[in-house]
Amino acid sequence: MGVILNQSFKNLVTTYAGFGIGAINTLFLFTYFLEQEYYGLVSFLLSAANLIWPFMAFGVHSTLVKFFSFYKTQEEKDRLLNLVLFLPLVVSAFLGILGVMGYDLLLNYFSDGNTLVKPYIGLIFLIAVATAYFEVFFAWSKVHFRSVFGNVMKEVFHRICISLLLLAVYFEVLSVHWFIYGIAFVFVIRSLVMAVYAFSLYRPKINFLFPENLSSVLKYTSLILIAASVAMVLLDLDKVMIEYYLPIENVAIYGIMVYIATVISVPQKAMNQITHPMTAEMLNLKDIEGLGNLYKKTSINLLIVSGLIFILIISNVQQLYELIPEEYELSILVVLLISLVKLYDNFLGNNNSILFNSDYYRIVLAIGVFLAVLAFVFNIIFIPLYGIEGAAIASFLAFGIYNTSKIYLVYTKFRLVPFVSKTWLVMAFTVVFSLSFYYWEFPFHPLINIALKSLLIIGLFLIFAYRMNFSPEIRNLIERFVRRKST
Repeated sequence: MGVILNQSFKNLVTTYAGFGIGAINTLFLFTYFLEQEYYGLVSFLLSAANLIWPFMAFGVHSTLVKFFSFYKTQEEKDRLLNLVLFLPLVVSAFLGILGVMGYDLLLNYFSDGNTLVKPYIGLIFLIAVATAYFEVFFAWSKVHFRSVFGNVMKEVFHRICISLLLLAVYFEVLSVHWFIYGIAFVFVIRSLVMAVYAFSLYRPKINFLFPENLSSVLKYTSLILIAASVAMVLLDLDKVMIEYYLPIENVAIYGIMVYIATVISVPQKAMNQITHPMTAEMLNLKDIEGLGNLYKKTSINLLIVSGLIFILIISNVQQLYELIPEEYELSILVVLLISLVKLYDNFLGNNNSILFNSDYYRIVLAIGVFLAVLAFVFNIIFIPLYGIEGAAIASFLAFGIYNTSKIYLVYTKFRLVPFVSKTWLVMAFTVVFSLSFYYWEFPFHPLINIALKSLLIIGLFLIFAYRMNFSPEIRNLIERFVRRKST
């Protein structure tokens, strides 16, 4: 667990740095420097690209993590690396041809609704290709247990670049038109930099020799393609469907609220960079006992950290809204529902890694496809009825069913559960703290209120976490921090 916590901590720092920069962009720079409809346009383009890139990557980034430790010789590993390099290129070319053939249909679709999107349809494809290859090279670094640089590129680099582009728009160095093209260019640069880093870790012999068990690898890759597509559909379908049913500025409003709640997912993302390849290795070695311990430890530690973030968000959300321009009519219900989804995601620990690196990933895929369709139906029902709050209700229901089914599946197939003796205690404290501090206000400026309340919450929560020993790992981190401050 020491290796996990070490790299997870570094990933956590870089991920939160990225989220901090992203928060400045999302809450302030976009809202003050860009017109609402163009902010909605940017949100839509990125969400649409997120729906497409898993198809272009064709699941090879996950395949690399699963099979890399399976192969024993360097020649076999080189063949796998050749596959993950060339397969996305072939798939992207095929999808590009389909896109050109169906270009008129796309133009007609946006002619009937939000015409602002029409000139930028091609950027969706470009961003999707760049993201697909970035994920491939990021997985390349993960299998060498060098995830920190990739995490910086994934979470920090593009957000800093977008901040600079927004400042360029504000000072009239760039027009809004070129700003949107600049965002696409940033994603391309990010992918190229990650490629250079991946090749610096290891450069395989480039040839067209593929793994001997190619059929097994392709079968797994195809199924992971479905899994990744399902995950992205569940994450970004709501924004795309809001664009269809509502004016495009609603995508920006909804995106702000989702971003606020998404901060809760940072600990899971940071820890997953290192636990995913470790989980794959444990499954390959059939170390079920070690897997069970890792499952419980990741669940309780993520629940503690994400529970604290959940409390901070719910307690400060009203003050945060006061800092955003009035035309952005935000909903506390949306933040609450999406925050609960992210909290549940963290509670699963390394559940996803267990399932998608095991022989039972086909079952997860079937469940995921069903729930993606269900999420689509939920959005059709709830968005026309309740607007953006309807999209949040649809996501809450879909993810609730999906996550519960994954916990049940790991239990039935491995007899493993994420629960430990302190799980319910941590949940209880999260609820009590959230309710207690939500209604507690200081009579100062919103920024001062947020700072004071956050310091109070963090201090009290950590004291309770230490005294009641929520987790040995968290307790050790607190003790190490105190010792450093006292020396």
